[in-house]
Amino acid sequence: MSDNPQGNQESIEKEEVNPGGEQVTGSTETEVAGAQLSEEEKLRAQLAESNDKFIRLFAEFDNYKRRANKERLDLIKSAGSEMIIALLPILDDFERAMKFSQNEDGKSGVELIYQKLRSTLEAKGLKRMESIGVDFDADLHEAIASTPAPEEKLKGKVVDEDVCGYMLHDKVIRFAKVIVGS
Repeated sequence: MSDNPQGNQESIEKEEVNPGGEQVTGSTETEVAGAQLSEEEKLRAQLAESNDKFIRLFAEFDNYKRRANKERLDLIKSAGSEMIIALLPILDDFERAMKFSQNEDGKSGVELIYQKLRSTLEAKGLKRMESIGVDFDADLHEAIASTPAPEEKLKGKVVDEDVCGYMLHDKVIRFAKVIVGS
């Protein structure tokens, strides 16, 4: 190769000899530099792809942490739900017993026990759903029967409640079994 003091590589060509002994004009140094640039572009593309993968992986991990924290909080809130669900039939029995054991001399012992049990469960996040007179909602109610509505305004609304529904921390743990007006 010749010395080029100005560094102009465009006009310099390499000569190669093929196996037959003939001289062939080959690629120029510009093409070699172009090959190096394309190699550099490939490396830049790989770097950009790696950065993109890293950013996506980081975002995915961040979403995983948020989801795991939310699930953990939900688990803590509903940790006692099985016990509370098991106590609901007892609460219903207390209500039935109070209806049949009312007397004129004030609160009975059954009613005092019921009030204590109910206040304890409410302190743990249990909330009784009020269903009578509200619109039927399949997310909250389970319709066990339909009856003609006594008034026009009660059509599609809950007329009577057979079993009360309950929510634990704003999540339905037992649907109210209701009779809907038609």
